[in-house]
Amino acid sequence: MDALLALDQGTSSSRAMVFGRDGRLLATAQRELTQHFPQPGWVEHDAEEIWTGQLECAREALAKAGVKVAAIGITNQRETTVLWDRRTGRPLHRALVWQDRRTAPLCEQMRRQGLEPMIRARTGLLLDPYFSATKLRWLLDEVPGARERAARGELAFGTVDSWLLWRLTEGKVHATDASNASRTLLFDIHRGDWSDELLRAFNVPRSLLPEVRPSAGVFGQAAEFGVPIAGIAGDQQAALFGQAALQPGQAKNTYGTGCFLLMHTGAQAHMSTQGLVTTRAAQVDAAAQYALEGSVFVGGAVVQWLRDGLKAIGGSGEVQALAESVTDAGGIMFVPAFAGLGAPYWRPDARGALLGLTRGTTQAHIARAALESIAFQSAALLTAMNADLGADSRLAELRVDGGASANDLLMQFQADLLGIPVLRPKVIETTALGAALLAGIGSGVYASPEEVGGIWQLDRAFEPRMSRDEAGARLAQWDRAVRQVLAE
Repeated sequence: MDALLALDQGTSSSRAMVFGRDGRLLATAQRELTQHFPQPGWVEHDAEEIWTGQLECAREALAKAGVKVAAIGITNQRETTVLWDRRTGRPLHRALVWQDRRTAPLCEQMRRQGLEPMIRARTGLLLDPYFSATKLRWLLDEVPGARERAARGELAFGTVDSWLLWRLTEGKVHATDASNASRTLLFDIHRGDWSDELLRAFNVPRSLLPEVRPSAGVFGQAAEFGVPIAGIAGDQQAALFGQAALQPGQAKNTYGTGCFLLMHTGAQAHMSTQGLVTTRAAQVDAAAQYALEGSVFVGGAVVQWLRDGLKAIGGSGEVQALAESVTDAGGIMFVPAFAGLGAPYWRPDARGALLGLTRGTTQAHIARAALESIAFQSAALLTAMNADLGADSRLAELRVDGGASANDLLMQFQADLLGIPVLRPKVIETTALGAALLAGIGSGVYASPEEVGGIWQLDRAFEPRMSRDEAGARLAQWDRAVRQVLAE
């Protein structure tokens, strides 16, 4: 059977999913991932926990499926930075997560040095703590002996895909794909290689870096499972692929811990003037593919906060019922800038705010405002994307995925704000599906991207119901709330 195993290593959990050749989900397994917050604004993961949890999930999913897989695909939380010993395979420090903001002062220092225009031109990214380079520099500077050991070639750096690949191949392969490399601030997205100029700017030795390859193709052999690892892509690029958004002008939005809106731009690297970033999309061969991307730092994580912080719900699945118990948010605007604001604002210093509270405010109003905040932030991304691309390239529909896309209230409100249909596929786990499909192409299960494009199937289309005047008024209310937060 041409089944495929996807390892989906995310911010809040590690999962493994087995898909049939037709894209049907055959089995799944999941482990929550411990979040470490040593200081305000610092976010860390235990890289060993990432590995062991992911391995346990793979074993469990394969046992449940009861089939032999043809290949493994890896998709991962991007930008999260791991530094390990090449000889022992042990991490030198906890992984610094993409949400971590500890390097904001270093970014500001480099900005004052006038380095941001060069960095943006080479990478398509902004100079921000979100990306990997300043995290890696922090590890080299702050972990005792790390810089000296790196200079001797004893250490390896990788995003989570490289870390899992290293462990799966028992240290035989140190590689990544172009989609993950393009998130590090060290990769020239136009030349398709690590940049010596960027390495000098961030003071990072080239010997640390993995080899960069296309997203589909055999990376190495998974020792325990006896099958090739044949596909790798960062989670958002994998989701774009899994949504069959393979042509310029097609877009998807993933509602996970954060929200990530990506539009495929084909062979053209479209440089944003609206606070978005340009990134490599998943590629099946040597030909570069690009996407325009906007990133929301706190999307579904706001539901976790309702559960764990506010204790308003016992489980994430309860949020829709609580929010629907009131007809609206009671005038509340919730700006969930728990880890700063991402695109299109890029303010790492921003902090969250609940605005418009009255004596009549209830947990239900806050829950509804929290869900609406996810849609407001995503609408701001699409507004920026439309401004970048012009009227002729305005998005006609939005494909959605991720855990929170199962929330009908949120999806309808998203369609209302955007004024375009929001399309939810039958398989909303398109991040894992994209990794599996890339592995299928890389291992020869599928002949081409066109073949896998036919696997996508619609579950439900959410058509806009709100008048454009009302949607405009709601968006203006959101803009006022964000301005208040940014004025602090």
